[in-house]
Amino acid sequence: MAEEVKKVEAEKAVEEEDPKKEIPEEKADAPAPDEKALVVSENLALAEVERGKKESFIKAWEDSEKAKAENKAEKKLAQIASWENSKRAAKEAELRKIEEKLEKKKAEYGELMKNKVALIHKQAEEKRAIIEAQRGEEVLKAEETAAKYRATGIIPKKLLGCF
Repeated sequence: MAEEVKKVEAEKAVEEEDPKKEIPEEKADAPAPDEKALVVSENLALAEVERGKKESFIKAWEDSEKAKAENKAEKKLAQIASWENSKRAAKEAELRKIEEKLEKKKAEYGELMKNKVALIHKQAEEKRAIIEAQRGEEVLKAEETAAKYRATGIIPKKLLGCF
């Protein structure tokens, strides 16, 4: 086991001294620290611009979709209001027709009742006239009978039955 430890330590030492490492090459190809910071800041700025662009497109799309939804809802609400108004107008027209029919029937029945009242009044007048005629006949008959009793001197029999 000690041999294995020595072997691993030797490999580490070789790796540290290996001239093929890429670290020195990167340093040679890499820009200076000021240039590197400038490139990074440019990349960050471009990324920020791209993100802002995307955000503005998303916001425009969102606004467009919201406007479409609002317009669609307003159109449907207008259709419902129009439908309601037409149905209400139709029912109001139907109600006016029914009211006109009722007014016409009321006028007809009013006329019919006036005619019946006039007929009743006429019949009452006829009955009054008959009663007046009968009363006149009875008064005349009573006067004639009284004149007959006076002429003959006889006392009426019906009158005595009352006492």
